[in-house]
Amino acid sequence: MQHSMNPSLSRRDVLRSVGCGFGYLALTDLLAAQAIAKANNSGLHHPAKAKRVLFIFMQGGPSHVDSFDHKPRLQSDDGKMMSFDDARVKAKTGKVVEHRVMKPLWKFRPYGQTGKMVSDLFPQIATHVDDLCFLHGMHTEGVAHGPATLFLHTGSINLVRPSVGSWVTYGLGSENQDLPGFVTILPSMGNGGPRNFSNAFLPTKFQGTAIGRAGVPAKDANIRNITNQTQSVDAQQRQLELLNRINREQFRMNSNDTELEAVIGSYELAYRMQTKAPEILDLAKESQATQKLYGIGAQPTDSFGRQCLMARRLLESGVRYVQVTYGDNSDNPAWDQHSNLPKHADHAKAVDQPVSGLLTDLKARGLLEDTLVWFGGEFGRTPYAEKNGTGRDHNPGGFTMWLAGGGVKPGFSFGQTDEFGHHAVQDKVHMHDMHATLLHLLGVDHTRLTFRFAGRDFRLTDVAGHVVHEIIRS
Repeated sequence: MQHSMNPSLSRRDVLRSVGCGFGYLALTDLLAAQAIAKANNSGLHHPAKAKRVLFIFMQGGPSHVDSFDHKPRLQSDDGKMMSFDDARVKAKTGKVVEHRVMKPLWKFRPYGQTGKMVSDLFPQIATHVDDLCFLHGMHTEGVAHGPATLFLHTGSINLVRPSVGSWVTYGLGSENQDLPGFVTILPSMGNGGPRNFSNAFLPTKFQGTAIGRAGVPAKDANIRNITNQTQSVDAQQRQLELLNRINREQFRMNSNDTELEAVIGSYELAYRMQTKAPEILDLAKESQATQKLYGIGAQPTDSFGRQCLMARRLLESGVRYVQVTYGDNSDNPAWDQHSNLPKHADHAKAVDQPVSGLLTDLKARGLLEDTLVWFGGEFGRTPYAEKNGTGRDHNPGGFTMWLAGGGVKPGFSFGQTDEFGHHAVQDKVHMHDMHATLLHLLGVDHTRLTFRFAGRDFRLTDVAGHVVHEIIRS
């Protein structure tokens, strides 16, 4: 049971009892944060190769066999009816059925010194292959968007669990006390929605801060109520000081009230953000050349270009984990082309230049070295035409993601799907392995980053996950 404030104490008594007031509280918070940051910089469990993460989420599952996983067999067997052992089809029909093999709709070409084969779907990202680390043996849980998207973001499909960004900030904190440690830009409200950036049972301060939501143009996206139009800064500070003193006295009387502690912290952060966040989100401060690099001011790249440039500014300002989502709020999101695979081209045209520009910009600024960039969807697509049509079905059994910077090997490909691109067969990387590797690159042992809840210790990777040391630069 929570304790209420002592009725014998007047407001004046409360203010007097606090003594040093808001300034002292802010100072102690800052000193504590600096101490945490110092410990984190020396490596929480081991020396870190990355300081921050940028996850570029392609919602809906882009086709790996039409983009980064070159399979000549699809070309030679195009149109043939063949049997495929498909978990999604077996779940629906109870049997293995024949499907028509479907060749890639875009031509593959070699790029870079490595000669990596990439299709014409992503011609600009392809120019960066010598900086990218491809994981071709990815596989995951969940055959539908909802479960697979939740598993990608939280490592679970059946329990409310903290998201990756929440675990990262719980383990490492933020590099900038005037900004959230975890920001998600235009997140989708479908297929898990807020659960994909939720803190779940972790302390509330580790929840992701959303900027806009899917379906809203990036130029109109902002942090809700980031500015106060009704009061002066001085008046807001006096109000916050009074509120903080009262809340701190309440917390002193019940130090186990973690929700109240989170509220206090959120008030303090919200006040500090008013002076910092609007400036960071103001893309007009960037040069015309930089904006053009990201495709801002042109169609169809303007909106996603703004998201990517916003992400770079947040990372540069000390935000630990930033997610950029290309998606929408529908049940059949963005890249989910079951009957109209050519639609992939529209989505690729919207993201190809912004992502390429982002990689160029990060590298030029020296940020790519210690920023881990992670690109991909919740699963891939099948090598056959769904229902003998012109689209591809979901494929969690084998797909591709790529990483860049942050200590991974550049110009490197790891893992392999079968000759049709259907199942991961060599050097397989489960999504738990991806999470474990991500934490490892940040200096965190995934088996030791735990939180006790409901009588047991939880972790992002549950009781599984192995670090993929083969992709880590020595």
